[in-house]
Amino acid sequence: MNLKITSPNKEIKSFMSLPASKSISNRALIIKALCEKKFKIKNLSESNDTKVLTLALKDLSKQSFNIGAAGTAMRFLTAFFAITPGERILTGSERMKKRPIFELVNILNDLGANIEYAEKEGFPPLTINGQNLTSKPVKIKGNISSQYISALLMIAPHLNKKFELEIEGKILSKDYIWMTIHLMREFGINIEWNQNKILVEKGTYQHKELIVEGDWSSASYWFEIISLCNDSMIELTGLKKNSLQGDSVLPKLFKDIGVNSAFTNFGVRIKNVATSCKFFEYDFTDCPDLAQTIAVTLVAKNIPFKLTGLDNLSIKETDRIKALVTEFEKLGIHLNSNKTAIFWDGDESVKAPENHIVKTYEDHRMALAFAPLSIITKELEIENPDVVAKSYPDYWKNLERVGFKTRYK
Repeated sequence: MNLKITSPNKEIKSFMSLPASKSISNRALIIKALCEKKFKIKNLSESNDTKVLTLALKDLSKQSFNIGAAGTAMRFLTAFFAITPGERILTGSERMKKRPIFELVNILNDLGANIEYAEKEGFPPLTINGQNLTSKPVKIKGNISSQYISALLMIAPHLNKKFELEIEGKILSKDYIWMTIHLMREFGINIEWNQNKILVEKGTYQHKELIVEGDWSSASYWFEIISLCNDSMIELTGLKKNSLQGDSVLPKLFKDIGVNSAFTNFGVRIKNVATSCKFFEYDFTDCPDLAQTIAVTLVAKNIPFKLTGLDNLSIKETDRIKALVTEFEKLGIHLNSNKTAIFWDGDESVKAPENHIVKTYEDHRMALAFAPLSIITKELEIENPDVVAKSYPDYWKNLERVGFKTRYK
């Protein structure tokens, strides 16, 4: 099933309540499961990723857990099940079975875990027999998924003594690691990060109520829309200026591409402005989830760019660099790319063939980022639109609220 999107016929003047941060929600759920006395999490994300994790943690007596396409759940549950008594099988979608997890499994097994590969070596599904782990100094490469690091850190207080994690080389998505550290501290854990070493004291998570802030990743699509829609303004509620999320860099990024931001008592008000830069360059090492949104916005506005720090985009829900290059090629835009960067000279303009369909490759962010392009093409068709439920279930309804028209085909 596809979704045909028609752009609004007038400027946008509205407000929007954003989804809760799924990154914070997922970490809070693991911390809650590790806490002896349970606590309340308010404004928990309603994304599929968070629902999958919630369901898995609700009944630990089950023997098999299928987390679908939820990569965060796969990494976090691998570590959590490793220290939770009982034997369990952890599996996922066909795409998940192609996403490597051997670095995390190797480290956990080195700490005394009992994890085996049920099918292909180095990939899910996993058979995990939970037991007590023994702390020892661990080294991990910084250019793999930061979720491996977060998964290890969150279980570290339950090891038999202080845990030392040394991160080698370039660190990707550093802000997600800081998010984990800040949340662990908030719940009473003594954890320090100095240079390339993180030290976690043995301890117990303390219960306290948590209110999850709004999701800056979801906000990015509204920044994109306002950037492309003249004379428009929208207030996004639930966002915090001093956020735990690395994607809160959005106001800074979009300041150069047509959006003025002002924080209010309720969130942030964003407004379209006529001025934009003539060339855009940014290193997305700490906020890779924004890369697709920025790329689509820049192409739509004919702004040449150089986007770097995209090292781990190939191991996301799809190979995101390849997906962007492929879909833009169909629209008459020729991007240059390598394994860590995308470049564009800005010489072409988007030309959408009649009945053109944007493929999503089972990646929610492809659908979310490309939909606003309909403001330029007037109409656009998105393949497998329900994929947005992974992070932003109400996205299509929210687009309709501000004047977009959508129709399933």
